[in-house]
Amino acid sequence: MAQIATPKNQQARSASNPWATAITIIRQQGALIALVLVFVISSISFNGFLTSYNILDNVLVSNVPIGLIALGMTFVIITGGIDLSVGSTIALSSVVVALTSSHGMWFALAAAVLTGLAVGLFNGFIITQMHVPPFVATLATLLGVRGLALYFSNEHNVTVMSSDLINFGNGDLFGIPNPVIVLVVAFLIGMLVLNYSRFARHLLAIGGNAEAARLLGVRVNSTLLGAYMLSGALAGLAGVFIAIQTFSGSGNLANGYELSAIAAVVVGGTLISGGEGSVFGTFVGVLLLGFILNILNFLSGAGVTLNPFWQDVVRGAFLLVVILLQSRLANKKLERV
Repeated sequence: MAQIATPKNQQARSASNPWATAITIIRQQGALIALVLVFVISSISFNGFLTSYNILDNVLVSNVPIGLIALGMTFVIITGGIDLSVGSTIALSSVVVALTSSHGMWFALAAAVLTGLAVGLFNGFIITQMHVPPFVATLATLLGVRGLALYFSNEHNVTVMSSDLINFGNGDLFGIPNPVIVLVVAFLIGMLVLNYSRFARHLLAIGGNAEAARLLGVRVNSTLLGAYMLSGALAGLAGVFIAIQTFSGSGNLANGYELSAIAAVVVGGTLISGGEGSVFGTFVGVLLLGFILNILNFLSGAGVTLNPFWQDVVRGAFLLVVILLQSRLANKKLERV
């Protein structure tokens, strides 16, 4: 007679099986372990790696837009969905913030975030009310929103006119750049939401089994709508910071950023199939990818000839390897049950 797998005997098996223990550690802390190793090895290998300019500006500030959209993407992927439109939303929001910057910092900031929110609302409506699969819906939005960004910018760079906005984006508090503070605060709020809110519990339930969640009384459509609106709003905020970094808005900005965000989320341990995720893991994934790309820059500075397109190769390879690893670990987990 087959033994029923209970949490107690599963823990007993894990305790007596080194392979099961290793799988658990890799699933929960693999990205953090990799980040520590990359950081230590790079600190030893490259002069100037540990400087505040390199850590704060080259890694953290440069990856603030990707970090913000990765945070929103975490909540979407937890549901088993995807949002391919975030890169285009960044571009459109950068154009909006540049066009409205003459009306003041707060007006431009609100306009950009509301633009992203509107894109997220549109995605959520198409997915929940017209029953279009998330991949197809957000792929269509990616193309349409990119077209809008190019149209409103007239295919030119639009200069950001607000000196307050530029000063804020390039300012700091106690030596920590303002964009990094915004990113950390956003992730802290995200962790609180994911760990303690009913909204997050509903997202996880939908990712595990949407129909079962519906039968349990979860308002699936409104919850999904909220997830895509959150993703869009954070993409709008990311558009503000990329416009500040480049001093302009453009319809050509943030190409491929959606893939970087997905890679960071999946590297951080969120299951691409949904039902399980970690905001802290996503933050670690953003840092890990940021440091690896930073290492490529150091290698180029050391005389190693690397084509800039290798950055895309690294992102793609990371995404593929982690998805394969997730699949392998999930199969091992099922074998133990």
